[in-house]
Amino acid sequence: MGVAGMTAGCAFLYGLPYLLPRLRADGLSLTQAATLVACPIFGLLATLVGWGALADRYGERGVIALGLGGAGVVLLGASVVSGPVALGACLVLAGAAAGSVNAASGRLILGWFGAAERGLAMGIRQMAQPLGVAVAAVVVPVLSRAGALTFLAAGCLATAALVAVVVRDPARSAAAGGATGNGNPYRAPVLWRLYGAGALLVFPQFAVATFGLVFLVDSSGWDAATAGRLLAVAAFGGAAARLLAGWWSDRAGSRTGPMRILAGTTAVVLALLAAGAAGVPGVAVVALVAAAVVSVSTNGLSFTAVAEYAGPGWAGRALGIHGTGQNGVAALTAPVLGAVVTHAGYPVAFASAALAAAVAVVVTPLHARA
Repeated sequence: MGVAGMTAGCAFLYGLPYLLPRLRADGLSLTQAATLVACPIFGLLATLVGWGALADRYGERGVIALGLGGAGVVLLGASVVSGPVALGACLVLAGAAAGSVNAASGRLILGWFGAAERGLAMGIRQMAQPLGVAVAAVVVPVLSRAGALTFLAAGCLATAALVAVVVRDPARSAAAGGATGNGNPYRAPVLWRLYGAGALLVFPQFAVATFGLVFLVDSSGWDAATAGRLLAVAAFGGAAARLLAGWWSDRAGSRTGPMRILAGTTAVVLALLAAGAAGVPGVAVVALVAAAVVSVSTNGLSFTAVAEYAGPGWAGRALGIHGTGQNGVAALTAPVLGAVVTHAGYPVAFASAALAAAVAVVVTPLHARA
C-alpha cells in the first residue's frame, strides 16, 4: 500500500512535466511552463515536516489517507479552472496535501522491517517514484490538460480509500532504534550531510525527469508520445535500480557506501549526456536512458539512512526535513534549468547536473548506520 499510495502521489507530483509540450502549445514559454509544473513541489515544501510530525505523534494510516484524499479533491478542482494563476494555485494546494505520503510511508518501513530487510523494503517503497513517473509518461501526453488532471485525481482518491482500509500502523514499541538511541540525532553532523547529499542527487534526477522528454522533442525531433513511452521504459528501469540498490545495501551492511558509488556513476552518465547534447553522435539517447535509470537509484538509500540514524522517535520529522530539502531542489530545478536551457543550451544544463552528483560523492558520510 505504501507503493500504491506513493505511485499515485508521485504520478501527480513528479509526472506533470509531461504536460510541458501541451502547456507550451497553449502559449507559455518553457520557463513559464516549467515553473507551473513545479508548483506541486512548492506546496509539498510547506507541509512535509508537519506531516512527518503528525505521523510521529498519531500514526501513519490516517495521515496518508487524509493527505492523498485532499490532493485528489483539489486536483479535480484544478481540472476545471482556467488561467495559469488559478491552475498554479490548485497545484500548490494539491502538492501540500500529497506531502503526507512522502513523509509517513517511509516511517512505516522503519516500524515494520528490521535492519537486514529495510534497504530492500525501502527500495520497494521508493520504486513508486519512477513507477508514478512511468504512468504519467504513458498517460499524460495523450490526454488533454483537464483529462490528465482528472486521471491523476482519481489515482489519489482511490489509493486514499485503500490506505484507510488496508494499512495498519506499527506498534511504537516494535520500531527499531536508531543510531543515536533516544538522544537528539542533530547533535552530530551525520544527518546534515545526508540531507546535503540527498539534495544534491535530486538535481540530476529532476534534470532528466523534467527535461528528458522536451530534450528529445526539441533536439532529436521525437514526437511527445514516442518520447514518453521511451522514458516510461527507462522509469521502470529506475524502479528496478532502486530495488537492487536497497538489496545491495542490506548485503553490504551500509547505505552510504553503495550511495557514494552510485552517485559517482550518475556523474559519469550525466557527463556523457552533456557530451551527447553537445553533438557527439550516437550518445545522447542512450545516455539519457541510462541517466533516467541510474539517477534515481540512490533515493531509497538516503531515505533509509536518514530514518535509521534518526530512530523511531525522530524518523517522521527527520524524513520530513530530508524530503523538504530534496523537493526544494526539485522545485528549483525546473525553472532554473529552464532558463539555463533557454540561454546556454542543454549541454550546460546536463553538465551542471553531473557536477552536482560528483559533489554528492564527497558530501555523503562514510558511515550512517547503527
